[in-house]
Amino acid sequence: MPTKQIISSHENNMTKAVEFLQNELKSVRTGRAAPGLVENLVVDYYGSPTPLKSLATIAAPEPASIVIKPFDTGCLKNIEKAIKSSDLSLSPVLEGKMIRLNIPPLSEERRKQIVQQVKQLGEKTKVSVRNIRRDANKQLDDEQKNKTITEDDCKRGKENIDEITKKSDKQVDEIIKAKSDEIMNS
Repeated sequence: MPTKQIISSHENNMTKAVEFLQNELKSVRTGRAAPGLVENLVVDYYGSPTPLKSLATIAAPEPASIVIKPFDTGCLKNIEKAIKSSDLSLSPVLEGKMIRLNIPPLSEERRKQIVQQVKQLGEKTKVSVRNIRRDANKQLDDEQKNKTITEDDCKRGKENIDEITKKSDKQVDEIIKAKSDEIMNS
């Protein structure tokens, strides 16, 4: 496999790891109400696990509340049950054909705990990026050993992979810092 293909495929994997982190952080609670907090909750909808965003419109009309309006009002109880059983520590309030979630302000101690969780997610992402780098370097070594690429190509490929890894690590750091600031300042 040519060096460019190896680099390209592993760069895509690193990008996916960073995007996964961004999606995970959407569901991390800050002091403000955000639809991302509940949109990926899994609801038992007629026996099949379904993400909440597929079952309802989710909006944050006020900074301290989220409104969930299901397309099928028959699943209100299932949505309520999913919210209660989640680790969000929110109690849903049924209001006719919708559910309202009031988001209480976070204490300073709880904010610090959430920031630690965010940092752990960042570290896990960095580990997966480094694993992708290791796999890319191993693949380059194998290609060189099989004489399909030259030693110089292998060296340049490893340098490119290292640059991409540094760029991905920097992105993770920026994302984590921004989320931590948002949590501490909201």
